[in-house]
Amino acid sequence: MAMMGFIGAGNMGYPMIRGAMKAFGTEQVIFTDVSLERREFIKQETGLNYVSDNVSIAAACKFIVLAVKPQFYEDVFNDIKEIITKEQVIISIAAGVTIDNVKSALGGTVRVVRAMPNTPAMVTEGMSGVCFSQDIYNEEEKEVVDRLFSSFGQYQIFDEKLMNAVVCANGSSPAYVYMFIEALADSVVKYGIPRDKAYTLVAQTVLGAAKMVLETKEHPGKLKDQVCSPGGTTIAAVAALEEYGFRNAIIKATDACYERAVSLKK
Repeated sequence: MAMMGFIGAGNMGYPMIRGAMKAFGTEQVIFTDVSLERREFIKQETGLNYVSDNVSIAAACKFIVLAVKPQFYEDVFNDIKEIITKEQVIISIAAGVTIDNVKSALGGTVRVVRAMPNTPAMVTEGMSGVCFSQDIYNEEEKEVVDRLFSSFGQYQIFDEKLMNAVVCANGSSPAYVYMFIEALADSVVKYGIPRDKAYTLVAQTVLGAAKMVLETKEHPGKLKDQVCSPGGTTIAAVAALEEYGFRNAIIKATDACYERAVSLKK
């Protein structure tokens, strides 16, 4: 039995596959995807073998990662439900799909790890939220989960009741960051900075600011205050952001994201 199989190899599945290859070795990982073109592309890029159907993954692997969109879960469940045993572990990464949803579809004895990774996994800077079903996992199985989610970034463990909030914090939020980078770059292109240099200036600044938060462990507000000299340019810009509802826009975006995540499981 192979260590790990992936059902789905899209924007999120592919970087997880690459991480798994690094963590466990090519011989321990197989995958499938509904698109033959996608399967061939990944094989050409990585040298990894694929299978053509979900049943083959379920029959061959100890850990099975469901890396398809929520609307396709039912089809996958129908394919594999007669094959999955309590010895296997299902890793689900779809927003709104609960552990109970997976257990209900595949049988109450199936063990489920629910996770929310994000697309920066493609550059091994992913951030994942992870929760475990209330089942028994041995130390080796826990180590496999640790090695998988550490192979493309970092992860933290949460109670499942917080997973919809995790979606807001890391799953959807890269899109907001890209919008911020694009908008800030546009704003300085207006003043004459070439676009390619504007993107580099802004993206590296976002990367550096994030690293400051992670490595100094200082409150973001304190780090912000360190940039805001009295009567200076930064505090003038911060005042404008407050005037136009910058924080409120982020909070409202999180509310919309959370409500949508909740609605997906209905």
